[in-house]
Amino acid sequence: MVEARPSPGLNGLTMWRATVLTLYPEVFPGPLDASVLGRARAEGLWALDTVNIRDFSDNAYGSVDDTPAGGGAGLVMRADILAAAIDSVHRAGRPLIHLSPKGAPLTQKRVKTLTEGPGLIALCGRFEGVDQRLIDARKLEEISIGDFVLAGGEVAAMAMIEACVRLLDGVLGSAASLAEESFETGLLEYPQYTRPRVFEGLEIPETLMSGDHKRVAAWRRAKAEEITRARRPDLLEGHRQIGPLRPDKKNEGT
Repeated sequence: MVEARPSPGLNGLTMWRATVLTLYPEVFPGPLDASVLGRARAEGLWALDTVNIRDFSDNAYGSVDDTPAGGGAGLVMRADILAAAIDSVHRAGRPLIHLSPKGAPLTQKRVKTLTEGPGLIALCGRFEGVDQRLIDARKLEEISIGDFVLAGGEVAAMAMIEACVRLLDGVLGSAASLAEESFETGLLEYPQYTRPRVFEGLEIPETLMSGDHKRVAAWRRAKAEEITRARRPDLLEGHRQIGPLRPDKKNEGT
């Protein structure tokens, strides 16, 4: 489905919109239509469109690729066909992103900046990749979701869109739950616990049951630093002192 023009969301404002260019539009919305994300889309907090790249093929077979210049295995997606698909989309100031294992790592900081704009356009590659001339000519931003290779960009696009949508106003019920997540403070998140108090002989740490919010905040900060040091020491290299983790936070669960 080729994207419609931006339409108003709640309060007459233009809603955040994701457009996905893919060979497999049938896999969308998939998990993006579940739980709070699906409810938010139904309520007009964000929109999702797909563009079938094969609709822009120049042959009866719907092929969109050809053999790589210089030889080698596999097939490469053609620049002319992808350009036609991209040019069919009303960009409206949205960044054009190519999901690629050779892209820059997707970070929470980049996710935040994406949510501050009108949305994004995601190109999902397949086969051996995309003709570099298309990337250069249309100034695609290449983004990777990890140091591994998928069969295509669709799952990566879903992950990126989900990361963005959950930060939009009104999607999640508690803004405080966003403030203390992994990467928000430059650290990985501290461990979480809930009832029962004892599970298979393992108890909730006494500090969390003390009712002393300053002690709880200090414990959480120490655990966050400990976990980050063990699992992601790279995050600590440029970490700035940010103060305690919300010592005034009250019990928000039930």
